[in-house]
Amino acid sequence: MRVLVIGASGGIGAAMVDKARSEGAEVTALSRSADGLDLLDEGSIAACLGALDGAFERVFVTTGALEIGGIGPEKTLRSVTPEALAAQFALNALGPALVLKHAVRLLPRNRPSVFAALSARVGSIGDNRAGGWYGYRAAKAALNQLIHTGAIELTRTHPHLACVVLHPGTVQTDLTAAYAGRHPTVPASEAAANLWRVAEGLEATDSGSFFDWSGARVVW
Repeated sequence: MRVLVIGASGGIGAAMVDKARSEGAEVTALSRSADGLDLLDEGSIAACLGALDGAFERVFVTTGALEIGGIGPEKTLRSVTPEALAAQFALNALGPALVLKHAVRLLPRNRPSVFAALSARVGSIGDNRAGGWYGYRAAKAALNQLIHTGAIELTRTHPHLACVVLHPGTVQTDLTAAYAGRHPTVPASEAAANLWRVAEGLEATDSGSFFDWSGARVVW
């Protein structure tokens, strides 16, 4: 099995690389720091993915950020700014969608494969009971819609593909350190193992869906 991990220098990404290798997979790991793959620059995405050959049975997009440019999640409407919203959408929604756009040619058409982008439960509109976190919530909700829409299109050309968004839970990384609060957290290695297990159980009929780390469906 060939596995492609986008965002391989992050906590979950690095753990996913280790997990895939422990399962005997041939892993290609890409990140901004090591390879210049910048999710804010479509040209860099096209260049990095365009340099790859062959097919990948698993593609994991493990990127994301709660705090961008020193601006954390907004607690009130008074804190919402167009600049912060645009930054959240660019990194957390548009970037992974552009990865899917340029990764399509790397996905096999004649056998099962998985494309999984990391989302977050807070991106669920139906599960939103606490409010706040406007930009991050909205960006993840947009990501969910973009991947869901892409999955519908790709059923026509990649009938064996499961194209999904996954919620990894609250993971012990730099991204969540300041915001975990009382939520239970898990090490990145455990999160990667959970996500790998979910990916293993996916079928083409699951394409376009939203799952959490346990394999349970998350409401849109």
